[in-house]
Amino acid sequence: MAEDSKKKPSISRHWVYRALAFAALDFLMIALSFAAAILIRFDFRFSQIDPEYFNNVLMLAPVSALLIIMLFGIFKMYSSIWRFASFSEFVRIVEAWICFAVVVGICLLVSDFFAGKRLLPVSVWIMAIVFGFVTTTALRFGFRFINFMNKDRSVTKDSKNIMIIGAGACGKDVIHEIVMSQHVDARVCCAIDDNPVKIGREIDGVPIVGTRKDIPKMAEKYNIDEIIFAIPDARGIDRKDILAICSTTECEVRIIPGMYQMIDGSVTVNTIRSVQIEDLLGRDPVKANIDSIRQYITGKTVMVTGGGGSIGSELCRQIAMAKPKLLIIFDIYENNTFWIEKELREKYGDNLNLVALIGSVRNTNRVHWVLEKYRPEIIFHAAAHKHVPLMEGSPNEAIKNNVGGTYKMAQAAIKYGVKRFVLISTDKAVNPTNIMGASKRICEMVIQMMDRKAQAMFENGDIEVRTTFSAVRFGNVLGSNGSVLKIFEKQIAAGGPVTVTDKRIIRYFMTIPEAVMLVMESGAYARGGEIFVLNMGEPVKIDDVARKMIQLSGLTPDVDIKIVYTGLRPGEKLYEERLMDEEGLRETDENKDISIAQPIPMDDAEFEKALIELDAAAKSEREDIRYIVAKIVKTYDPDKKPE
Repeated sequence: MAEDSKKKPSISRHWVYRALAFAALDFLMIALSFAAAILIRFDFRFSQIDPEYFNNVLMLAPVSALLIIMLFGIFKMYSSIWRFASFSEFVRIVEAWICFAVVVGICLLVSDFFAGKRLLPVSVWIMAIVFGFVTTTALRFGFRFINFMNKDRSVTKDSKNIMIIGAGACGKDVIHEIVMSQHVDARVCCAIDDNPVKIGREIDGVPIVGTRKDIPKMAEKYNIDEIIFAIPDARGIDRKDILAICSTTECEVRIIPGMYQMIDGSVTVNTIRSVQIEDLLGRDPVKANIDSIRQYITGKTVMVTGGGGSIGSELCRQIAMAKPKLLIIFDIYENNTFWIEKELREKYGDNLNLVALIGSVRNTNRVHWVLEKYRPEIIFHAAAHKHVPLMEGSPNEAIKNNVGGTYKMAQAAIKYGVKRFVLISTDKAVNPTNIMGASKRICEMVIQMMDRKAQAMFENGDIEVRTTFSAVRFGNVLGSNGSVLKIFEKQIAAGGPVTVTDKRIIRYFMTIPEAVMLVMESGAYARGGEIFVLNMGEPVKIDDVARKMIQLSGLTPDVDIKIVYTGLRPGEKLYEERLMDEEGLRETDENKDISIAQPIPMDDAEFEKALIELDAAAKSEREDIRYIVAKIVKTYDPDKKPE
């Protein structure tokens, strides 16, 4: 803060000096304009100039200059950055001079009426205004011209050749930014747009040369090094199609963020990012009903277990936006908890009532203490071990944390009057081939059993508040810790190789914000015992994703970057599923992207007994824990090998 306060006065003085310099130049330009006007009016013959006119020029020129300076100040002409001058600045200059002309016209009428004679000939006034307008405009736009010339000289034969995809408002801004910036060593050679009306026209001297089908040909013709996709509001399928075409050019491809990320529609070079996997999914972002979410969270005490993780931290961000009465972040990992707490406190300050607590969902006493003290009304249970290969090596830990933690949290939720309990599950729980997926399937069964138990206790009068339990099942989350996107990015940056487990493997994908918004919305729709299944679009072939990411980095797969197939890891399968055969699926009335899997009948008493045995086995570090799990999850076969 101290450093900032020292910098601000110097920046302010610099602006004042610039404004004063411009005002002095404006004064000089106006004075010269009047001098030129009266000289031209009398054919440059001083002897023919009426002495009274000469004296009036000496009086009116400085008065007019001060008036135009005042008008320029009103129209903020002294606060513009003139090396970026554009049409909006030109319009303001015109407006200022129109106001000046109106004032002059009124003064001429008044002088004619009262004095019976004109202070200066009308032709002098007209020429002075025209000369003044031209010189003050040229003075300002000269800065842009000089900047353009400097930029043009700085572009060398080794500079990048750029193609812009999209000749709309965003593309125009990107072209303008690159053309005018002295810090970007690049030239924009051409633009592409699917609108045939635009083809053959220019933006800032950059020709619009064709449609998407012409991208490869034009990339070769103009020797393009980099392609910038500048259509932030493009539909998912169009984005995927155009990027697929770009990937055949061997050019590096970058992209402008979506409109929802752009605050005021302006674009700078810094907003351009590398192509990400969500750009290749070929679908539009999943929408959520914001009103439904905020209605049941606003003013409530909300707890997020695993609140420092990828999903948990985004849950905390979006819950904070809904203005809860209290947000409780609960996590065993202190570093993640520290950073999400710091982020939210810096963003919301005293406007968010926030508590960050360290603890494990496996610790019964800690869980009961937290719920008794803070009495959360809503719990989002995101705490879990999720990495498949790691859990294959530590199966007992998967059971202790995922199953044991969920069961303990659910029991405490009923005891302390939690109204809604939402479990974060995974599509790996469907017909699981690994211990992590099997443990999450048991968690889903725990939730459905506990919902029936809460209903019975409420009807019997054993509890005053009926806890509504539900689970949300979705696939791979882009950008989460350990996600394939992050792995591929690091491998490409390191020069390869890029590792893919199997050429045939496919996965469903969602972005973290999409998944979390739908998780929260599902909580609003829960009536008890539902497993909500999120629509994630069509599954994506991982090998295709790896190849496109390499190509869109301007490299060639298997030439510049090798792709190595490592084989399926323990517990991994080729295809993830959203439903088990026994589960029916029906769409929710509120959101077509959220469906409900029907509960599978089970004996709750037998299941609860099996849970106790499973917990004891996990704590005893039993070697046969997978087979004990298989007795509960009938579709799990611990002896099944990867396909």
